[in-house]
Amino acid sequence: MSILVIGSSNTDLTIHAEKMPRPGETVLGNGFTVNAGGKGANQAVGAARLGTDVTFSCMVGDDQYGKDSSERFRMEGIDTSYVFVNRSSPSGVALITIDGNGENCIVVAGGANGQFSPEDVDRIDNFSSHSIVLSQLEIPLETVIHIGHLARRHKIPFILNPAPAQKLPPELLGNIDIITPNETEAEILTGIKVTSEESAEKAAQSLCKSGVRTVIITMGSKGAFLYENGKGIMTRAFKAEAVDTTAAGDIFNGALCAALSEGRPTADAVKFAAAASAIAVTRHGAQNSAPYRNEVENILMTSTL
Repeated sequence: MSILVIGSSNTDLTIHAEKMPRPGETVLGNGFTVNAGGKGANQAVGAARLGTDVTFSCMVGDDQYGKDSSERFRMEGIDTSYVFVNRSSPSGVALITIDGNGENCIVVAGGANGQFSPEDVDRIDNFSSHSIVLSQLEIPLETVIHIGHLARRHKIPFILNPAPAQKLPPELLGNIDIITPNETEAEILTGIKVTSEESAEKAAQSLCKSGVRTVIITMGSKGAFLYENGKGIMTRAFKAEAVDTTAAGDIFNGALCAALSEGRPTADAVKFAAAASAIAVTRHGAQNSAPYRNEVENILMTSTL
C-alpha cells in the first residue's frame, strides 16, 4: 500500500556547540554540516527507507538546494512526480543549533514551502490512489485544510503532525483521523500541560472532543501515548543514547505511516515508530538519521519492551 506525504522540504544548515546561545551571546561551534531536511521530506524518507511505497509532494525553489533535494528523493526511491518548482521563491532553509546533550533549536525560512497552495494539491492527480495521507504545518494552513477535505472526500485516512505548533480550526480537526503532537504541541492545541500519562490522556480526550479520531502524543524519553476508541495506552521509549533529536518526531511519523499501511494495529504501529525514532536520535542529521527496515526489526526483536 502506498503513502502520500504532502509537506515541506528544507536544507538544514546545522552547527554543533556545547551550549545554546542566550540572547545577545555568541557561542563558538565545533562543527558545521549541510543536510537535507524539512518535516515533510524527513517523513517521506523515513517511510521510504522502511520499504514503503511513497509519493512526496512539495514546493522547492528553482535553485541548487531544490535540485539537490529532488535528486535525493529519487535516490531514496520516492516518487517525485509532484515535487513542484516555484521560480519566484528560494527553497526552504533551516538554521539548526545542537547542544552537547543532543537537544536542538531551529529557525526555518520557509521560502517556496509558503507558496504551496490548495491549487497545487489539486495537481496531484493520483491523490485517491493512496492508502494514507500524511501532512504537517510547514506549508500554509489553508493548504493543509484542503488536504484534509480531499482525504475525507476520498475516504483516505489523514494523519497530521501538527508541527510547528499552532491552534487549528474545527474544519481541520474534524477531518483528522490521527494527530501526532508532541507535549508542547498538545499543550498549545488543548491548553493542557502534558507532563505525565494522566495529563496526556486529558489532552487526548480534549482533541477527540474537537473531532479528531485518534491521538498519539509523543513524549520524548517517556515514550508515546496512544488514545483510541476511548482507551489510552502508553508505549515506553526504547533506550537510546541521544546525540541529535532534530528529526526524531519526523522519523516517528514516517514509520507510523509505514506500519499502518501494512495493516498493523495502531498500538503495534506506535511501537514500531518508537523503535525507528530511538535509532534516529543516535545519529546526526535529519534524513540521514532515518533507519532501514532491518534496523528497526532488530531493535524490536532484542528489546524487552
